[in-house]
Amino acid sequence: MLTGTAAGQARDTVPTQEVSIDVDMLASGLDHPWGIEVLPDGAILITERSGALRMLRDGALSAPISGLPEIAAQGQGGLLDIALSHDFAESRVIFLSYSTRGDGGFGTAIARAKLSADSASLSDVREIFRMNRFTDVGRHFGSRIAVARDGSLFFTIGDRGDSERAQDLRDHAGAVLRIDPDGGVPADNPYAKGGGAPELWSKGHRNPQGLDIDPETGVLYAVEHGARGGDEINLPKPGLNYGWPMIAYGRHYSGAEIGIGSVAEGYEQPAHYWDPSIAPGGMAVYRGAMFPEWDGDLLVGALKFQMLVRLDLDDESGEVLIEERLFKGDYGRIRDVRVAPDGAVLMVTDEDNGAILRISRTPEALDD
Repeated sequence: MLTGTAAGQARDTVPTQEVSIDVDMLASGLDHPWGIEVLPDGAILITERSGALRMLRDGALSAPISGLPEIAAQGQGGLLDIALSHDFAESRVIFLSYSTRGDGGFGTAIARAKLSADSASLSDVREIFRMNRFTDVGRHFGSRIAVARDGSLFFTIGDRGDSERAQDLRDHAGAVLRIDPDGGVPADNPYAKGGGAPELWSKGHRNPQGLDIDPETGVLYAVEHGARGGDEINLPKPGLNYGWPMIAYGRHYSGAEIGIGSVAEGYEQPAHYWDPSIAPGGMAVYRGAMFPEWDGDLLVGALKFQMLVRLDLDDESGEVLIEERLFKGDYGRIRDVRVAPDGAVLMVTDEDNGAILRISRTPEALDD
């Protein structure tokens, strides 16, 4: 596990079902890193749940970047995800999700900001979304961000530990949401003209902590935590209800049954589910040149069992054909997964001494 190399870096070579891969540790010593993004020049932005935003460039971690919005590191909350605007190379605009303090306790918010040319500070910081009901509960904040082709932002919020909120169309909790990059409401949102909170995209989600858009097909994927079992992958569609807590494939932690079963009219079925739970973190749809064998596969980080799960999907039906579990217990709790511009896969480990890991193709395999 991460043995030394001649270059002084830590590296493992790992066989998989499709190809041999190398795992390199790019950085360690992070405080529960939660989200990462790769800049056009190859540098990496990393959020730490405790409230710091850092950059990794040329193997060195920066000091915390200044100018962040007010963040409340409470329970499972703190500084969470990060995403780049499509025109980042020109605008330097980024988006952050985080928990913050407000009337009634804590809740999830989204901010946009401009990263300085030297990447040392943020300016023009503006909160563009704040959920509409805050409570003292310290769990199920969500919250991943995915930027759509049109520049709008999809993001997730969990049920905030109160499952009934996931069925309330007036409530932002337990949902996938969508806003414009300035915080406005897209006119084609399902409740933009009434009937529910205008930012809602889909409801009935327990705690989605993975979200990605397939850059080739435009399909939106979400992965969410079940209770005791019943973690789900869903393809959130506008105005649809994904069931929590009315239907589920797991049980309450007490062992009691959830809702009215696993299937009911008016509620969507997951594309895939796990029972027992894997406790999913971030996810990515793989589209890259480095691993053509994985083209279109879903890569899902898992906190439980400390692994990366690769799901090979049928091109037509979307059905999961193969599930491969990688690195089980080797590197810690995998919190986020991203595909880098060169096709490598980046992961972060949610630990006191969190790390950034890079998965690349073993050089010998390039000649196969």
